[in-house]
Amino acid sequence: MPGRSPNHVTEAELYSGSVARLASIFYDDLSELGHFHPVAPEDLPDDYRSLLAHNDHMTVTLEAFHNDLVNVRVLAEWSDEASYARNSLLARQRDGALLQFGIVRLWTKDLPAQARDEITTHRRPLGRVLIEHNLLREVELITLWQITPGPALKQHLQLPDHQQIFARSAQILVDERPTVQLLEIVTLPA
Repeated sequence: MPGRSPNHVTEAELYSGSVARLASIFYDDLSELGHFHPVAPEDLPDDYRSLLAHNDHMTVTLEAFHNDLVNVRVLAEWSDEASYARNSLLARQRDGALLQFGIVRLWTKDLPAQARDEITTHRRPLGRVLIEHNLLREVELITLWQITPGPALKQHLQLPDHQQIFARSAQILVDERPTVQLLEIVTLPA
């Protein structure tokens, strides 16, 4: 960009590559999920701002917002010797309404074996497992996104054409170590 120092990179530019790398575990191209545009908290509609613009676990936030517990449904998973990743949906327990599409990658050596096992068996959302194991954790919001959904996201969240949705990228530190990378895309059921 003219007039801009080549060493100056915005936080959103820095982390958009991280979102693409995280998505690449499950998708050949980020555009399969959609086109991502960074936004400021004040640019989000009120409900999306309360769901995304914070440093709390999404599990807790979604459950409080919808006044119901959420269930996790894993769409795909991947692992190597150091990490585990999953692509999943969160849905309200009372009616199965889809609330969130997410991709998470965590470094398994930074978690106790029992917590790691609960996460990889898909019984409960990640945030609930970390909270119930009382792991010292801190959620850091990185970037907020407005998304024009691509074909995979439309299918997973059952979205109509031309609907804009919003997301955040975040990380979770466990015992002050970056342990979990997150892409959390929320939708508001009708």
